[in-house]
Amino acid sequence: MAARIFIWVGHPRETSLSHGMADAYQKAAEAEGAETRRMNLHEMDFDPDLTEGYHARKTLEPCLEEWRENIMWANHLVWAYPQWWGGMPAKMKGVIDRCFLPGFAMAYHEKGPWWDRLLAGRSADVFMTSDAPVFWDALSYRRAAKNQVERPVFNFAGIKPFRTFQFGPVKGTPQEKIDTWLAKASRRGAAMGRKLAKA
Repeated sequence: MAARIFIWVGHPRETSLSHGMADAYQKAAEAEGAETRRMNLHEMDFDPDLTEGYHARKTLEPCLEEWRENIMWANHLVWAYPQWWGGMPAKMKGVIDRCFLPGFAMAYHEKGPWWDRLLAGRSADVFMTSDAPVFWDALSYRRAAKNQVERPVFNFAGIKPFRTFQFGPVKGTPQEKIDTWLAKASRRGAAMGRKLAKA
């Protein structure tokens, strides 16, 4: 099976360490023969507000339609973004609010509290940066941002296995250390490119 990897950079700024990690992952995965598609949040123009919740549907903007098409095309997802206030950036969350709708990400049963996970068959990697040290994030916040993406997003929609790589603190870290983080993203991209090709 071909490795089809959809890379999404969830940083709202045009340049960031998140972009650098995505670049490193993408280059390494492609060197192993993986097909990749990529979208950057800063290039996406849409209304992030799911105004009526699930009571009324809003027409998806072209970039959101493309994002959903890429999710369906892929067998592996890569999300790279910063942790802000214990979660993902608001605009990034807006994409999920607008796109992970019943009929796409899940289908609720008419009777009972259960649901079908419609995005099963895909795996995911997350590359998350933070200004807080990872140990402090675990001690003080119980890895809130990690739990946010893994449990109520990926697992709820059937995307697994998933793995989150968190790097921090970014602020004040020398370039030599950041280069080791970029190398880790590269190694993971190469490894997943090879693994998916054998699946």
